[in-house]
Amino acid sequence: MGRRLAPLALIGSTASGKSSLAISLAERAGDVELISGDAMAVYRGMDVGTATPPAAELARVPHHLIDVVAVDEAFTLVDFTDRVRPLLAGFATSGVTPVLVGGTGLYVRAVVDGFDPPPQYPDVVAELETEPDTGALWRRLAELDPDGATKMEPSNRRRILRALEVTIGSGRPFSSFGAGVDHYPPTDWVQIGLRWDRTVLDRRIDERIDAQLAEGWLDEVAALLDGPAWSATAAQALGYGQLAEVVRGERSMADAVEEIRRRTKRFARRQERWFRRDPRIHWIDGDTDVPAEAAMAVWKRNSFVDSVDRVRD
Repeated sequence: MGRRLAPLALIGSTASGKSSLAISLAERAGDVELISGDAMAVYRGMDVGTATPPAAELARVPHHLIDVVAVDEAFTLVDFTDRVRPLLAGFATSGVTPVLVGGTGLYVRAVVDGFDPPPQYPDVVAELETEPDTGALWRRLAELDPDGATKMEPSNRRRILRALEVTIGSGRPFSSFGAGVDHYPPTDWVQIGLRWDRTVLDRRIDERIDAQLAEGWLDEVAALLDGPAWSATAAQALGYGQLAEVVRGERSMADAVEEIRRRTKRFARRQERWFRRDPRIHWIDGDTDVPAEAAMAVWKRNSFVDSVDRVRD
């Protein structure tokens, strides 16, 4: 039996160049399909602002979990795992190698480590969402599940709501489900991370925001506002809330863009901190002359060893 490349998770912060690198790697490797691990790329009509690859790039390699739900639908980690499991099972049967491309840390961990998310409790969520103060929600979580609260940013409303939902709905602390995100067991997945000097990454973020605005991001937001109300998860997409205020005449374009830049750079820092904790990730520099060659070498080298050795390399 011939040797096959191991499944690959290609990760990094926003604007790090993951999508284009993933396509290049897939074309070099052959018999590869890409899975988006981006919590916002699932939404139809949010293509410009989420930096969804253009149609020409999507056509080069099969992509999955892009533009799969409407903006008025909630989409959670449970929904993601429900959709990704049959994909992975099909690839295992067909011999296709999956490449997960993502910046949403929990989505990546769910695939790499086979997380089985706790159930959902919609009635609990509905009650929790009536509280506008995210800090108050975090303090409530700290009382009910102190260990879980210490593992998330007090400003990360989405994660706090999910932890409270499970803690209240199940009657068990959210942190009691599974080994948790601070446990890094052996895995069959090779993980490669793209890293950049922080100053360079900030410039790349600014340049991408400028390009998105030139591509019609404001028009995209205006079109979405003419449709159904956005779900709580869709509304968290970076920049959309600020540009919606511009469309409604509630703030200036310059002020909105400045806040988008700040929020996006802050988000990139959080992504970096999340991924840096995982000792199994092999990091390559984004400004390498030929990043695809460097990534391909790492992928091959770590595909043909025991999984235990792989995580020690």
